[in-house]
Amino acid sequence: MSLDLSSLEIRNIVDPWEQGIAAGWDVIDGASASEDLALDADVIIVGTGAGGGVSAEILSQAGLRVIMVEAARLKSSNQFNMDEGEAYRDLYQEGATRTSKDAAISILQGRAVGGTTVVNWTSSFRTPEQTLSHWQDAFGVTGLSAGDMTPWFERMEKRLKVSRWIMPPNANNDVIRKAAEKLGWHWDTIPRNVDGCWNIGYCGTGCPTNAKMSMLVTTLPEAMKAGATLVHSTEAVSLDHDGTRVTAVQCRMLGEDRKPNGHRCVLRAPTIIVAGGGINTPGLLLRSDVPDPHKRVGKRTTLHVTSSGFGVYDDEVAGYYGAPQSLYSDEFTWRDGTTGKMGYKLEVMPVHPGVTSVLLDVSGERLREEMGELPKLSMAIAMMRDGFHEQSPGGDVQLRDDGSPVLDYTLSDHLLEGVRHSLLSQVEMHFAAGARKARARHADARYHTSWQEAKTAIEGYRYATHFVPLGSAHVMGGCAMGSDDTLCVTDSDGRYRHLDNLYIFDGSVLPTSLGVNPQLTIYSITARNASLLAEKLTASATAAA
Repeated sequence: MSLDLSSLEIRNIVDPWEQGIAAGWDVIDGASASEDLALDADVIIVGTGAGGGVSAEILSQAGLRVIMVEAARLKSSNQFNMDEGEAYRDLYQEGATRTSKDAAISILQGRAVGGTTVVNWTSSFRTPEQTLSHWQDAFGVTGLSAGDMTPWFERMEKRLKVSRWIMPPNANNDVIRKAAEKLGWHWDTIPRNVDGCWNIGYCGTGCPTNAKMSMLVTTLPEAMKAGATLVHSTEAVSLDHDGTRVTAVQCRMLGEDRKPNGHRCVLRAPTIIVAGGGINTPGLLLRSDVPDPHKRVGKRTTLHVTSSGFGVYDDEVAGYYGAPQSLYSDEFTWRDGTTGKMGYKLEVMPVHPGVTSVLLDVSGERLREEMGELPKLSMAIAMMRDGFHEQSPGGDVQLRDDGSPVLDYTLSDHLLEGVRHSLLSQVEMHFAAGARKARARHADARYHTSWQEAKTAIEGYRYATHFVPLGSAHVMGGCAMGSDDTLCVTDSDGRYRHLDNLYIFDGSVLPTSLGVNPQLTIYSITARNASLLAEKLTASATAAA
């Protein structure tokens, strides 16, 4: 039997924000504004996630005056209570209801001070060498070879306590090991960015023990200690520019209900960094009508499109407890080379009751029956590696009538064939690990009690939009970096090539998806580019003096 954590008490955890604000950190709450606001600094950073947090720490510690603006409301560890409903409402984009334009793909992205790093499952992989080489060959990316990036990976792994997870995997993750050893597949342990992890398992609702080394408890507090300003509950609406430089960031302040409260905020600095993440960063640039001669902003927005497979076991799995992701398999990630058939990485996801009740895609009596087996349920996922093949160009960020961004993403035959293959792999994996029944996540799916029966059924399913429910927690691209003007809008150092003082430091600069969970890639590329920018700005200041 697994450990019952239902009565777990978490006490005496030091909340850095509670202490910091009491000590005088410069935190401005847009929801409490009684008048319009105008602020000036050396650097404005839009967004506080992986890119915004890393760049804020580096630039503020270099002696630059930094203002960070964040649409989300500040919420820290003393407010995290492992309540799924509350967390999805408060810590995710669009209340965890964000989807692609046609609703074929659900998209989980964080909306928090700290961004998605607050709610991700801590998996921390270096960018595969195959991906870095492809960027160089196909997009003209420079300075980001595997050799170039090694010291930056090492720096951020040390900074964020990334190491291989040494605790035994929970039974949900151990499905991967059991199946891989039986089938002769690759498997390995996932590195995690944690320090003193309690192994509770509710990483997706915000870490109540501050063990997850998210931006919320690492880079952002250090930036604040160095004199940075945080303006939260304040949404960047547009960038003012003269066609050559950005002159101001126009923002609106939001009430606690997330609706505009009528007050504006204007931020000015000689250097502007946008770090709103995939979808939101291209959305801001589109609303701002930035120079874009080849109309590339928002294009090539890639996802690790994710399929799922369920297995029910005789013994308890209790996939709602323990590190959400601790094992993986790359058996199929590069199975046909870098630019061949759609590759995918096998992992699992936690089976928390709220999200699982949605992902089962059933209702009524059938939902009651399947949820009744939750303690014995394991949920595999396959993250598909898009953006490498000519038939896998990603999607297109567009603006709705109200100015909010949405991703238009077409399910190509190339992708759907990868989905079919991935469902077969996941269900085969469950049976190899000892499941008594298993099924794919598909509109026509039912549980099967043998691999051969399931295989025949899965091969006969229809693979088309809305017939196979898909998701993604990783959005990349939309402001691709590289030297090819017809494909890319940022240089390899993150500078937006059509506005002299605008930089993009987030996952939107990635020319393709990665084939691994993206946080360490974003941390490391941002650390490189923010360090280069800090050197440039401090040198300019010294020369001017």
